Amino acid sequence: MKTKLDLSTWNRREHFEFFSQMEEPFYGLTVTIDCTHAYKTAKKMKIPFFTFYLHKTLAAINAVENFRYRVIDNEVYIWERIDVSSTIMREDKTFGFSLIEFDSDLNQFHQNVLQETERIQNTKGLLTREFPDSNLIHFSAIPWIDFTSMSHARGFSYPDSCPKISFGKLTETNGRKSMPMSIHVHHGLVDGYHVGLLIDEFEKQMNL
Repeated sequence: MKTKLDLSTWNRREHFEFFSQMEEPFYGLTVTIDCTHAYKTAKKMKIPFFTFYLHKTLAAINAVENFRYRVIDNEVYIWERIDVSSTIMREDKTFGFSLIEFDSDLNQFHQNVLQETERIQNTKGLLTREFPDSNLIHFSAIPWIDFTSMSHARGFSYPDSCPKISFGKLTETNGRKSMPMSIHVHHGLVDGYHVGLLIDEFEKQMNL
């Protein structure tokens, strides 16, 4: 379900129109996230850490309204729920784009991840299904690299407004575990303030 946002009364209308005219309206940044408590919690629950932090990412995304905005035919809509299209790697080191529904219940979400992972493992190619709606974030894990910045391949002619979230290698220093988190967003929909809200919410979710 989605609701059309009234641009005539939106206090960010000028910001939206300004950045939407740009060939590249996306911007991004990278932060380091302390994962010490979250890693212990995931292990205690016997939930894969990838599934755990993917769930917490979606919980944070759904909690910050601006991250539920999407541009459709030059209008802004607010989605009630945001799901995820995550890259899933196969044994032959290729990957496919998945579609995993968010559920506030971590155990049910884990089942959703398992089901979609199995489907990807039994297919070939990149695009193995339809993506009819834009209530998604684009998500990837790069667990081999402790990166400090990141960019994304994009076709500028494609009217994309989905946030792109990526995580890097889990490292440990002085007993503390951490990972880099990259966030790319459409500046017509999301300002730095809202990215700050997302990071704060994600860190809160990781430490519950």
